[in-house]
Amino acid sequence: MGKQVWRAVVAGGAAAVFTAVAAVPAGAAEGGASFSRVQVNGGKPIVIGTTKEVAVPASFRMTTTKPWKAPGLVFLHRNSGEEQLWHSIETNDCPNQVGACDINETMYFDPSVWAMRNSEAGAWRVGAEVRFKDGSGDVDDKGMTVYVQRNSRLTVNASPEPVAKGRTITVTGKVTRANWETRKYAYYGGRHVSLQFKPSGSASYSTVKKVYADGSGKLKTTVKASKSGTWRWAYYGNTTTGPSTSSGDNVVVK
Repeated sequence: MGKQVWRAVVAGGAAAVFTAVAAVPAGAAEGGASFSRVQVNGGKPIVIGTTKEVAVPASFRMTTTKPWKAPGLVFLHRNSGEEQLWHSIETNDCPNQVGACDINETMYFDPSVWAMRNSEAGAWRVGAEVRFKDGSGDVDDKGMTVYVQRNSRLTVNASPEPVAKGRTITVTGKVTRANWETRKYAYYGGRHVSLQFKPSGSASYSTVKKVYADGSGKLKTTVKASKSGTWRWAYYGNTTTGPSTSSGDNVVVK
């Protein structure tokens, strides 16, 4: 079991880099394999920040009619297969080189190593590939969509603390998201964010109101102090950005 690095041709004419598996050579016959039971990250989006490596589990069954050169793999692609996403891959080997094999794969996405672009956030298709000893190969699109998202963050501050019952509490915060190109978090303006409250002694939050962040990602609203408890912000994300919740800020109402 070992890591392989994978990327194919990217949009805009950038050079391709292959240190493990590449596309099937021109003129080579395609076929000889089928891929089934494909799963990537349990069907959930892949959320990536600015520095930490993200390990994404994948699994599939590969059934072949001839010996393979390297174990099969699943990968993410778009733009008719011309663009694929930087990551390293770790897979198990198969006891036999012909027939059915169940493969567990881990895709490692590391924004501190690969030069990720913000435009890579969004929908990707799942493909599967295997190369055979005779020089041929099989590449299939599996008709599945996986979303790759930029991580988001929220902060919160509720004041004054403590506060007299019936007085006004001001809740502020800020919503930011990962900028893969600068490897820093930047403001994410215009987001619709929920203000949530958990009364003291309760185990769950409920939404009190929804607020739009301003152009700098700043959040601000007021509520009437009625009971002690904890305030937080919650953002539910979109196709390019992952969801997040802030930590909680407790306010005692006297």
